[in-house]
Amino acid sequence: MKLIIGNRNYSSWSLRAWLLLAWHRLEFDVVRIPLFAPGYRDKLLAYSPTGQVPVLVDDSLVVWDSLAICEYVSERYLDGAGWPADREARAEARSVSAEMHAGFAAIRQQLPMNVRASGRQVAMNAALRGETARVDSLWRDLRMRHRDRGPWLFGDFSIADCLYVPMALRFVTYGIQLSAPAGDYLRTVAQQPLVQAWIAAAREEQETIGIAEVGIPPA
Repeated sequence: MKLIIGNRNYSSWSLRAWLLLAWHRLEFDVVRIPLFAPGYRDKLLAYSPTGQVPVLVDDSLVVWDSLAICEYVSERYLDGAGWPADREARAEARSVSAEMHAGFAAIRQQLPMNVRASGRQVAMNAALRGETARVDSLWRDLRMRHRDRGPWLFGDFSIADCLYVPMALRFVTYGIQLSAPAGDYLRTVAQQPLVQAWIAAAREEQETIGIAEVGIPPA
């Protein structure tokens, strides 16, 4: 398999797909195409009709979109183990993943993923406060209900975590305050070795995407 990703520092979508493959120790090659660099879209169009990342190439099959890639990998290589085994938990995990995949527009726009940055200060408007509160509530509720099963949203690591790991990294960058259970989840994410490896690689990148460099750096 081959996974085409964008900048590790900025591409939350790329991280989601990469993390599922890496977590389950599947064999795959990574092709990194820096976003907004000269000719980047033509390079991406050589792999996918959308010209976006991530893209999974598995022999002659091309799968694009991070959630579609996770679903395919879970079905094709993990015997469905990308999702919780319990039917009700699995349905809820899909629901919160779809919420992340399609929602949180204010967070996406006002708190872009920027792994290299830390301590950035941003003005919180009502929409942003509402969305960060929703994430806090979601994490808190899931962790309180599944804490006896493990440290992840549904106890064991799942695709739902892949969807929310970039959110956790955003919250680290911008210093978003969370409730205790949600804060514990954020620390679980930040300390996970694969996430740490992604962060380390992001810090080695040299490209800067101006529209993602928001907020006031610490003094």
